[in-house]
Amino acid sequence: MQLYKIHIIGAVQGVGFRPFVYRLANEMQLKGYVQNSSTGVLIEIEGKQQQLEVFLLRLQNEKPEISSIFNLECSVHDAVGFDEFKINHSNYSGNKTATVLPDLATCKDCLHELFNADDRRHHYPFINCTNCGPRFSIINNIPYDRHNTSMQIFEMCDECQHEYDNINNRRFHAQPNACPVCGPHIELWNSKGEIIAKHNDALIKTADAIRNGKIIALKGLGGFQLLIDAKNKIAVEELRIRKHRNEKPFALMYPSLQTIQQDCHVSAPEERLLSSPAAPIVLLERKNKDSLADNIASNNPYLGVMLPYTPLHHLLMHELNFPVVATSGNLSDEPICVDEYEALNRLQNIADVFLVHNRPIVRQVDDSVVRVIAGREQILRRARGYAPLPIHSKKSIPQMLAVGAHLKNTIAVSNGKEIFISQHIGDLETEQAYAAFKKIISDFKNLYEVEPRHVICDLHPEYLSSKYAKQLGDNITTVQHHYAHVLSCMADNEIEDDVLGVSWDGTGLGTDNTIWGSEFLLTNENSFERVAHFKYFSLPGGETSIKQPRRTALGVLYEIFGNSVFERNDLIPIQNFPSTELQLLKQMLKKKINSPITCSAGRLFDAVASIIGLRQELNFEGQAAMELEFAIDKNVNAVYPFSFENKNRYIINWQEMIIEIIDDVKNGISKNIIAAKFHNTLAEMIVNIAQKINRQKIVLTGGCFQNKYLTERTVTRLQEEGFQPYWHQRIPCNDGGVSIGQIIAMKFANNKMIEERKASMQREHSMP
Repeated sequence: MQLYKIHIIGAVQGVGFRPFVYRLANEMQLKGYVQNSSTGVLIEIEGKQQQLEVFLLRLQNEKPEISSIFNLECSVHDAVGFDEFKINHSNYSGNKTATVLPDLATCKDCLHELFNADDRRHHYPFINCTNCGPRFSIINNIPYDRHNTSMQIFEMCDECQHEYDNINNRRFHAQPNACPVCGPHIELWNSKGEIIAKHNDALIKTADAIRNGKIIALKGLGGFQLLIDAKNKIAVEELRIRKHRNEKPFALMYPSLQTIQQDCHVSAPEERLLSSPAAPIVLLERKNKDSLADNIASNNPYLGVMLPYTPLHHLLMHELNFPVVATSGNLSDEPICVDEYEALNRLQNIADVFLVHNRPIVRQVDDSVVRVIAGREQILRRARGYAPLPIHSKKSIPQMLAVGAHLKNTIAVSNGKEIFISQHIGDLETEQAYAAFKKIISDFKNLYEVEPRHVICDLHPEYLSSKYAKQLGDNITTVQHHYAHVLSCMADNEIEDDVLGVSWDGTGLGTDNTIWGSEFLLTNENSFERVAHFKYFSLPGGETSIKQPRRTALGVLYEIFGNSVFERNDLIPIQNFPSTELQLLKQMLKKKINSPITCSAGRLFDAVASIIGLRQELNFEGQAAMELEFAIDKNVNAVYPFSFENKNRYIINWQEMIIEIIDDVKNGISKNIIAAKFHNTLAEMIVNIAQKINRQKIVLTGGCFQNKYLTERTVTRLQEEGFQPYWHQRIPCNDGGVSIGQIIAMKFANNKMIEERKASMQREHSMP
């Protein structure tokens, strides 16, 4: 007889893992115990060696589907003589590195009960089990036990307690377990907080309000959503006015996969994503243009679509049986509301009625956004269903805090071998967003009991995240923005070799104090070398240019034509300026006043969109680049000419390309053909630099690679030329991935410091 001590690290809490281990051990007549710990799951189990080896194999092969094992350590000891196998109380000692599971969409078993008139949970909006339901949005502390969640205020009734204690029940140790007798309930409030209806009557009245064109604020899983009838153009326009969201597309919730397929093309990977436990918003290509209000996603061939993911959503969508707009419960640029009284205050001028419940939301969690690119999923906004699943490191990392970028902010903390990435926080543009950023940092430090030895921020000193970091003390490390992007993609693909990182986005402060954004970085574990980038051009008006592609285009055209550009009335950007503004910009460019230079790929997208007459001013970030992508004629394979200058590094000169684009516009060539040729040219630029630098592994990262056509074209061309391209999957390619890149940069620096220290000690010992 032997004793195996097994330590499992992974997504193994809140997924029915302990009941699974209990049943497996008893089936095999083995003795011992299993328990949750601050780091994962601990098992001590006795039996004959052959039995225990079979147990280990079955443990890994038959584990619950929604669980995952990152690491399993097993040591062999003398047997101590256990009498039985049981589930012990959780062990709270040690560093808190256990993986907190994301919130999971309602499972099929719970759905069956939800709509079964004979079931005691029939039409109960908070039905769940060990396979589904809230996790990250309700947990206060680790380990994942009921008293460490916001469900602690609801005492289970006898029937729920019996299920919770019954090893053969799928609700055995389901921490949010509840029913209509003992659990949370819903109410419908007016804008003054007065109760209109309760329980199922509240749901029916909510559905009626949506049918009547009203705006509903619904308290969901990780915060409030605003819901309206997606077919009602007047309601959509009213929501845009009240929410201050002019043209940016709205996300949609459909009642079923079949109704989605009526409006959108759905591939096998996209269907899998829609129906997965994460249930994210998936960007799908439209096929039916007339089924929805045309102001939901104007001039956009894609829809952001999701299925119901909570019992409350399922009940409401079953009652309505038509798609609804389901957008974040906030004003633009603010974080979502999580508390019903906060929502009454902040959303009273937006929502007509409030569907609320009394289960507290511990932390805000937005809906995730995913797009299938080159046949696999790419997370664009990492939140519900994915956060805070960690990235696992092969080596232990000191406790660190990375505060991310300024836009699409996330933060990350490291503890042991795990790097935990926060949910999407958003742009740090408002006081409320900055407050949410600070709250989530405090939340993660408390949840994982992290006292960071290092704090890492972006190189840009004016980012609010950087300013926050520098208030914390002297032990602050700055990491260049595009280097962090490359490292985040390397971590996403689990590579640590030398790579050529292609990091393209809208902005990021370079080490030379200029605005970068078209970077080719030769990257290894120790550092990076900037080996290529686009030719620089000016941004007249600085930050204002980011919202006005015509200004960016003017900066590009000025670089080509100089002062004569102001006399070129045949150019579309010039035609779109009032004469007084044009004269002012002329002086700014001539005297180099408030006209910083940039090599940004993202700004080049804006310039081309302006030059061909697609977009002169933006209503939301990335609008011009998106419209340029949407305009592509996918049957075009032609490219524009471009050239290189070699001045210690390769400078990609786009001048010939821009001149030919101008000629194509004059000659009446369609925007669709020009857009395709522009994208094709960008891909060829990457292939050409890859051939000159001659590195096998090419990493594609940065916000520009949210562009499906650009990414797929580049991946294909690199593969055709014999390179191995890597692009993002679990970590956003946009600034939502910067925080983990910052952690990886510090991890590499720490490893280098340790190696240098070892080498120094060896030299000292070898001295006579």
